[in-house]
Amino acid sequence: MSKLRVKDYMTRKVVTLSPDNTVEDAIKLIEKTGHDSFPVVNNGYLVGYVSSIDLLMKDPKTKIRDVMKKEVHVAKENMPLKDVARVMFRTGHSKLPVVDDEGRLVGIISNIDIIRSQIERATPEKVEKLRKTLEKIHNVNVTIRRGIVDVHKLIPTQTKVYADELKGRIHELRKGLAEPIVVVRKDNRYYLVDGHHRAVACLKIGLKELDAYILEVPENVELGLERLVRRKGIKSLKDIDVVEEGQPLVEIILKKVE
Repeated sequence: MSKLRVKDYMTRKVVTLSPDNTVEDAIKLIEKTGHDSFPVVNNGYLVGYVSSIDLLMKDPKTKIRDVMKKEVHVAKENMPLKDVARVMFRTGHSKLPVVDDEGRLVGIISNIDIIRSQIERATPEKVEKLRKTLEKIHNVNVTIRRGIVDVHKLIPTQTKVYADELKGRIHELRKGLAEPIVVVRKDNRYYLVDGHHRAVACLKIGLKELDAYILEVPENVELGLERLVRRKGIKSLKDIDVVEEGQPLVEIILKKVE
């Protein structure tokens, strides 16, 4: 986590209020978005922050400038994620606005983003390790590039994904938060190595493309991945089963009230 930066996980499309909005406007925004707090922005600059608690018992016509907090904890894009996590934990904030050196709002980072950074991460280190493994096994040169891949061209290398995790990936995609997948490209075939839940989620909600780390291998090499795919009879993401069963990660125990 020490190498991760705020810019890698923050949300860039931020729902904001202006100082001239009213409490009534803020309440409508809460109902529309489901968010419970918003940065207050004037001409692109962060000037305050307002939460649902600040709106309690206020006249609906009251201006946001009169109820917002003017002293705001903020993060910068290049701050280490671990430092931001520490600040959020110590101050009790669930979100921090992200500003540039001039004080302009450029994003927002949440505690969910911090958690997400530790789940199903396709780090450059992981990709580099895969490259070295392929080169060692097949005695070839493998190049890496970052690009966009067509979801319908992906050939999976596993046969199942889990429904609970799939729901999380669908939520991330809809918020524009998905991590890059990892694929191995040979000829015009794209073998999916890492990110099966993300890819299936993309298919489920009708997205056609995903950001990816693409490892290019020579055409004259037969990959172990190819043999695996042939043996399992996998041709596309549609061949992946969504598994509903299994022990839940968290159990909820309901006690009867006497």
